[in-house]
Amino acid sequence: MMIEKPVDILLVEDNPDDVELTLHALKKHHLVNHIQVVRDGVEALDFIFGSLGNSPKVILLDLKLPKVDGLQVLQRIKSDPRTRSIPVVMLTSSHEERDVIESYRLGVNSYIVKPVDFGQFAEAVRQIGLYWLLLNWPPEL
Repeated sequence: MMIEKPVDILLVEDNPDDVELTLHALKKHHLVNHIQVVRDGVEALDFIFGSLGNSPKVILLDLKLPKVDGLQVLQRIKSDPRTRSIPVVMLTSSHEERDVIESYRLGVNSYIVKPVDFGQFAEAVRQIGLYWLLLNWPPEL
């Protein structure tokens, strides 16, 4: 799969409502121009490893995904030297301690539990975008 434009954010999310809320929050605050949405772990891995020369600036990854779950996607990203430095933010509804611990063990850069309230969710997404796209200083690849 060849992508012409660079992707700022790869959003890996299977819940259509959460996709819409995330896209709305990012666009409302003019944080990104190019967002790629994939809806399961297989699509995520295909996109990431199929566009190695054009990696996203940050990956927002849901934990509970069809086909391949978020922890498996995270493990593949962080275990490959070509993709290890891509920041991955787990954006999930799971506040289970074992999910948090396993995510950090596998190398996640941040773990954020999705707020239930729309306003809080939009603000969380805005802050994620602001930090990872504007404030964070990534290595030159």
